[in-house]
Amino acid sequence: MNTVSKLLLPLALAAAVTACSKPAETTAPEAAPAATATAPAEAAPEVAAIEVASGTYTLDPTHTDVLAQWSHFGFSNPSAHFGKAEGTLVYDAADIGKSSVEVTLPLSGLNSFTAKFDEHLRSADFFDAAKFPVATFKSTKVEVAGTNKLTVTGDLTIKDITKPVVLDVTVNGGGEHPMLKVPSVGFDASTTIKRSDFGVGAYAPNVGDEVKIRITTEASIPKAEEAKAE
Repeated sequence: MNTVSKLLLPLALAAAVTACSKPAETTAPEAAPAATATAPAEAAPEVAAIEVASGTYTLDPTHTDVLAQWSHFGFSNPSAHFGKAEGTLVYDAADIGKSSVEVTLPLSGLNSFTAKFDEHLRSADFFDAAKFPVATFKSTKVEVAGTNKLTVTGDLTIKDITKPVVLDVTVNGGGEHPMLKVPSVGFDASTTIKRSDFGVGAYAPNVGDEVKIRITTEASIPKAEEAKAE
């Protein structure tokens, strides 16, 4: 080996060692993807207003139900149905404030699905049905409360005691009845009353004084009345 080779060899070895000891280049981390903007939630579609023809409607007792529910010592929430409802609804589509409703509830239609309890409810402890055979409701004011919503204020009479109540009403449908072929309308309504206000407060407050009332009903314009309207 000549002198030049001897001098270059240490330099080459030093360069190799230096190269091996140099840390490997690190790869730069990928940039995080830009956050995508959340699309705004779509607005709920507007509810279409249900058209109800003006006229005098007769309640359909076979599709009208008044359900009362209360607390029994906090253990259960029994209910009773008041069927066989009779009544009329005057609807003025041009001026809702001129609309009105009158309903009679014969206590003979009361049904708790337990015969013994029905007898107790009709007794003097509660409705005293022999002396006061019906309950009635007569509206005093009808107001629009939103699309297909009404507020109906009226007088409820039970055991000859009359108190004002307010019904929150939803119009379920309106138009020609597919079977009867006459203008018809359907409603749901709800309110809460204190039974002691009407002389039916036995066992309160252990048996709940507040009674939730839910109503569903259909009514139609009789064909004779429809002919008169035409």
